[in-house]
Amino acid sequence: MKSETVMLGSLFAACLLVCALVLGSMFTLRPAAPHALAATTSACATTASGNGCPLSRS
Repeated sequence: MKSETVMLGSLFAACLLVCALVLGSMFTLRPAAPHALAATTSACATTASGNGCPLSRS
């Protein structure tokens, strides 16, 4: 009974640590969207028909 309690406590602590690290990285990470958006837009502009491009506005 004691070993199961210790294992559950350590599992809870590990899950809490992982959740805290993931949330911390989500809040502190800067998105690289302008570079990715520029690359995707230029790639979509070079297609002949523009069909299937997720960012096409036509």
